[in-house]
Amino acid sequence: MVEDALPRLVVAPTFAAALLFIYGYIAWTAVLSFTTSRMLPSYHFGGLIQYANLFDNARWSVALGNLLVFGVGFVVICLVVGLTLAILLDQNIRAEGFIRSVYLYPMALSFIVTGTAWKWLLNPELGFEKVMHDFGFADFSFDWLINPDRAIYCVVIAGVWQSSGFVMALFLAGLRGIDDSIIKAARVDGASLPTIYRRIILPSLWPTFFSCFMILAHIAIKSFDLVMALTGGGPGFASDVPATFMYAFAFTRNQIGMGAASAMMMLMIVVAVIVPFLYSDLRGGRRG
Repeated sequence: MVEDALPRLVVAPTFAAALLFIYGYIAWTAVLSFTTSRMLPSYHFGGLIQYANLFDNARWSVALGNLLVFGVGFVVICLVVGLTLAILLDQNIRAEGFIRSVYLYPMALSFIVTGTAWKWLLNPELGFEKVMHDFGFADFSFDWLINPDRAIYCVVIAGVWQSSGFVMALFLAGLRGIDDSIIKAARVDGASLPTIYRRIILPSLWPTFFSCFMILAHIAIKSFDLVMALTGGGPGFASDVPATFMYAFAFTRNQIGMGAASAMMMLMIVVAVIVPFLYSDLRGGRRG
């Protein structure tokens, strides 16, 4: 009896803490999003007024558009670059361990460090543009960091630089887990290398694709530190994303209710993106 209860007693504090500090605060945020809270929490019911104000706010529209640009660009490019690097490293090249470490190293850095480093590199007065000018290319211009229409693409570049090596490591592990006998049999049957990758290897990597997508989508939706370190949401609010919008309105503009509403919309975005993929994967597993 005691032996059966001991594992539950060990797990109980962690479970209680997660229940309170994760799901409890999610529920509290949901409650605040339906109130008229401003500088301090207020429990006066306001219906959907915070959500109406949220979607009437031009800055929120910009944040959603930037999330779409950043999310699609970040996820797709990371998947393509990571898979390509993994395939190249899977060819038994020399110094594979060293090269793999070089590609993977950026993931060891925080997004604050990455954002700060790329802010220097992309600064027209300090980075690429200045270097090209020093080499005599006076007409070269790379001012994306201060260009309202292109600042969000700087965030994509920095995010891909940091995360593609991690994706490469996952895909490389997936490639090394594929049974060589299947590939050898396909070669004996006369299948070309592109056909082997298209018909055997890439379908076998679906669980890795799924895991990478989940991780990258989660990073993209909750991105805050990278944006703050690299662009600060600027110029103006041109590179705002929902996380920076939520922080600005909840903690600097003293509009807790609208900040809570934006946080709940972020949660809905996570659910809308991830749940269909989870359902598809689980249904595919049951059929298999």
